[in-house]
Amino acid sequence: MALIVQKYGGTSVGSTDRIKNVARKIARFQQQGHQVVVVVSAMTGETNRLIGLAKEVQALPDPRELDVVVSTGEQVTIGLLSMALKEAGVDARSYTGPQVRILTDSTFTKARILKIDEDAIRADLEAGRVVVVAGFQGVDEVGNITTLGRGGSDTTGVALAAALRADECQIYTDVDGVYTTDPRIVPEARKLDRITFEEMLEMASLGSKVLQIRSVEFAGKYKVKLRVLSSFQEEGEGTLITVEEDSSMEQPIISGIAFNRDEAKLTVLGVPDKPGIAYQILGPIAEANIDVDMIIQNVGHDGLTDFSFTVNRGELEKAKAVLEQVKTHVGAREVVGDRGICKVSAVGVGMRSHPGVASRMFRTLAEEGINIQMISTSEIKISVVLEEKYLELAVRVLHKAFELDQA
Repeated sequence: MALIVQKYGGTSVGSTDRIKNVARKIARFQQQGHQVVVVVSAMTGETNRLIGLAKEVQALPDPRELDVVVSTGEQVTIGLLSMALKEAGVDARSYTGPQVRILTDSTFTKARILKIDEDAIRADLEAGRVVVVAGFQGVDEVGNITTLGRGGSDTTGVALAAALRADECQIYTDVDGVYTTDPRIVPEARKLDRITFEEMLEMASLGSKVLQIRSVEFAGKYKVKLRVLSSFQEEGEGTLITVEEDSSMEQPIISGIAFNRDEAKLTVLGVPDKPGIAYQILGPIAEANIDVDMIIQNVGHDGLTDFSFTVNRGELEKAKAVLEQVKTHVGAREVVGDRGICKVSAVGVGMRSHPGVASRMFRTLAEEGINIQMISTSEIKISVVLEEKYLELAVRVLHKAFELDQA
């Protein structure tokens, strides 16, 4: 008998028929003798609908009240799934995040989990029940409802698996595993049988939408065995995300090509070239809770330099407003924003032992006439910023150049 945490995404519970199908799948696991905790997202499209309603009332919704509104989507799903399980002859009980007491900080709309009280869940499991928990939500110290950000149900699932010391956390979604890249762009993309946490963390941070990055961080930190599966297929092993590299086989140089369209670039022109200028620019950005990705400071000339960095496209205007104030303070000439960029990345732990990955990547892009605007590297990834119009071409040619279409 194993303790399994299963997470089902919005498309998996997108209708009452699909909810009934999920209930049948869960029932089969329980009939095999497993203890099952289920985490669910809101039904597909529901979170966007709720955000839309909030914006009809308040153009920039109050973050605390927005969390109150959007958290209702998951509450509907847990109730419906518990009903479907009871209808299938399985005793089940639903819990919202606050009812479990998934304790978070008070950063509304993107809170972080601090602690989970698993006592009630363990009692239900011992009583033979399936426990159904609302993903994406929690509660802060003073009782405010909080949400964990887009894709936060993945984090809820992994955090519960860690707290319960589950044998496996299974993430059910609309794809049957992790692919070498998006099959909608490259039909030859292959499903990976396994991938390391390091690689998955890079893939998630670089735009792969299969798993939320914080869920991968959580799984790696607490050594949670993680598996990505399709909720629409009865068979298949999915992709196992492991702590260790498979030493029994030659590691491929590159495991995947990741990309992200949700990028924007900000450039502060004519910045005084002096110590501390990077902090004077990025300090206020950090205080505004805006995440920065790539950073480039050009070589100074005549005592001035240009400073560029990338942010999520949705935070461009907010970041630009912060920089307009910074511009006056530091005496810069101008602030320029660019929405028309994207990020493409090659990821693989095999880079550690195979030199020449960067040169092959740059040569491949050059042969297609694709200009690189920014470059960022780590031990197992190389990322480049390009004009967005070249995204699909870049992904296709890099996927082929690194022979990811070959088994």
